[in-house]
Amino acid sequence: MTAPEGGTPHPEGVSNDEFRAAMSRLAAGVCLITAHEPALTADGPRGEDVGMTATAFMSVSLDPPLVLVSLREGSRMDDLLAEQPLWAVSVLADSQLRIASRFAMKGRISDRLLFEGVPWERGAVSGSPLLTGALATLECRTESRVEAGDHTLVIGRVLTAALPAPDAPPLTYFRGRYRHLAP
Repeated sequence: MTAPEGGTPHPEGVSNDEFRAAMSRLAAGVCLITAHEPALTADGPRGEDVGMTATAFMSVSLDPPLVLVSLREGSRMDDLLAEQPLWAVSVLADSQLRIASRFAMKGRISDRLLFEGVPWERGAVSGSPLLTGALATLECRTESRVEAGDHTLVIGRVLTAALPAPDAPPLTYFRGRYRHLAP
């Protein structure tokens, strides 16, 4: 087997480029994963809200209600959720493409600035930001973490679920780009 240009095959035979190309053909919904990083000390600076765009998110179980998100190992969200068990998910509507892009940037500005101008409310259970106008919002508590290659799979128990804008069209991701579903 020959590796595509710029791709070195793994011992199993598939290169990173081949795998990435194949998986880009799987359409995915787009979510904003959020958590509140509490203040380090009671008299120290206030905590900070953290967010990241995710397409590797799925339902795991109905009884109990469980979801899974895949986080890049060592990312800020991975590190935070290793310590903070409460987090939230906003399933993004088509109209929230700019928000998805903003929280997906590499080498981005501080999370405090990323949330500026974004309409959200604080979750009553998790304390995490929940986007106004999202198709659905969930507040979760981590049940388990599984190391998987260069990612961590975080399985969360759903504590609350709401449908702020249930009839809006979804934001999707396909072949490396955000997409709009045809009506």
